[in-house]
Amino acid sequence: MAANVTRKLDKNSAAGGVDPVQAAAQLAAIADAVSTAVLGRRMAIETALTCLVADGHLLIEDVPGSGKTALSAALAHAMGLDFQRVQCTNDLLPADITGLSVFNRDSGSFAMREGPVFTQLLLADELNRAPSKTQSALLQAMEERAVTIDRETRALPQPFLVIATQNPSEQIGTFDLPESQLDRFSLSMEIGRPDHDTQAAILAGMRGHDAGTIPAVIDAAGLLALQETARRLPVDDAVMRYALRLADRMETSAPVSLSVRFRTQLVRLAQAGALIAGRDFVAPDDVQHAFLPAVRHRLVRVEPSARAELVAGAIAATDLP
Repeated sequence: MAANVTRKLDKNSAAGGVDPVQAAAQLAAIADAVSTAVLGRRMAIETALTCLVADGHLLIEDVPGSGKTALSAALAHAMGLDFQRVQCTNDLLPADITGLSVFNRDSGSFAMREGPVFTQLLLADELNRAPSKTQSALLQAMEERAVTIDRETRALPQPFLVIATQNPSEQIGTFDLPESQLDRFSLSMEIGRPDHDTQAAILAGMRGHDAGTIPAVIDAAGLLALQETARRLPVDDAVMRYALRLADRMETSAPVSLSVRFRTQLVRLAQAGALIAGRDFVAPDDVQHAFLPAVRHRLVRVEPSARAELVAGAIAATDLP
């Protein structure tokens, strides 16, 4: 990549965004960098990038050993973000995530000890292994980008993004995420296995780069600028109404209620997808492409194997603008 693509943006650039062509090149450079650590998963990398550029939280659902943690760490390093990881277990407490006030004997007062949530990219690894009370500690953080501890509300760093991984629900020791929390995730995805050629290379001893060695393509201000650029991409009224009709059709096809938050997230994901594709406008294809990963984790009353077919049916039954 050219030097002007990989350079870090100055902090003033976040306010006005960047040129869409330059933004697409930067996103391609980020995907290239992450691909050196997560081999053979380009589609998964671009899907995750779409969510983060849309300023959304990401839920990764897959079996252990599929590369969920490696992908999250690689994204954080490639975007120059402060990164914290929480390994969720059945004895994890809410204060282990948010922090707590600790009494200082020397000063005779309480001091705030910030938890790992005070970061820019938080990985909640195996979130559905944590009990419901601990899962709920993230609700305010994900919605308001702030946490309240001892009746004091503290703002979180910008940007603040959560990537949560969860194991399949049929595995032992998992707790289902409540629908109120699922609704705060803009997008869910599976990483899947790489093709046989990549697997063979891995088995033969060829490994990707360690996530910690990936050079930063941008910094936090650069990500804020990309998010602002995506937010400003024009969405024609006909495309906006198409997204709304598609959500309405899904509600009539499946036992699900799609919130206004979901509909907002869907348009934001479509804008981010258009930016990654190198366009300066949002097309109906962008809405369709974002729809399955945006709605899949919300279909909790539908068998996982039937969700893709239901979504495809809703798309086919909704007239294009």
